[in-house]
Amino acid sequence: MSLDLLPALGASVLNLRATSGRPVLREVDPAKVRSSSDCASFILLPFSNRVRDARFEFAGRAVQLRVTTKDGLTQHGDVRNRPWRVREQGSAHLICDFDSRAFADMNWPWAFTASVEYRLHGPHLDTSLTLTNVDTAAMPAGLGLHPYFARRHDGQDPTLALDAALTYDTDERSLPSHEARPVRPEEDYRRPTRLGERQPDQVYTAWDGVACLDWGMRGLTLTADNVFSHAVLFAAPDGSLALEPVSHATDALNLAGRGVVGADLRVLAPGQSLAGAVRLTLDGRW
Repeated sequence: MSLDLLPALGASVLNLRATSGRPVLREVDPAKVRSSSDCASFILLPFSNRVRDARFEFAGRAVQLRVTTKDGLTQHGDVRNRPWRVREQGSAHLICDFDSRAFADMNWPWAFTASVEYRLHGPHLDTSLTLTNVDTAAMPAGLGLHPYFARRHDGQDPTLALDAALTYDTDERSLPSHEARPVRPEEDYRRPTRLGERQPDQVYTAWDGVACLDWGMRGLTLTADNVFSHAVLFAAPDGSLALEPVSHATDALNLAGRGVVGADLRVLAPGQSLAGAVRLTLDGRW
């Protein structure tokens, strides 16, 4: 494979292609990229997905973040549109670092550092993330990746296999309020299921860290470390499919404070790190 990256824009993935030139992630026109949302994949740190009304309480402290969405939320952390520093680069790998202390306007009240390593080898792309608390106080933490995949290849709709037993009910802003519940038949991808006309927007948990997309002649497998206890499945407006391995439920910053079991919000002591890796593997004729 070949991988195009944008260290100056969140260390995001611009394009990932097989040696044939076929896009593995959704194809991106570089001339149309204005933010990481226009990329093929971006990084979620120091939390993933949405925060209700951009505020939460932690350790007796009320935290108000800046609103970043039209419906009054903050979303997807605050590293994906900021420059990362290239630490090491080779023909098949790139390591970038991020330090929140370099930015006076961070939308997060704790100091942290992060690193990402992208590594190509054979039919695999490995992406490794590390988040470290460099503050003097404990901080809540989460991480994830937000890759977009094409829904169709050569006119063929894929099947999805996602061995996840639980999902969340959500409100009109895609925010959960209760613990995850067992999946219903129309939400169940534990056996390979044709996506067809489905337009999912759901967060799954109790999954085995493996998801497979199969177009018949070709397929790919996403394998995530155990820290990625949740998977977001989202039909994007451009027709692509986001399949996001993340370490906690949507709005876990508030769910955890309310005692909702299974939200999986982590807490890092000063100097402590949270880390995990995700592998994409090509199968078939790319």
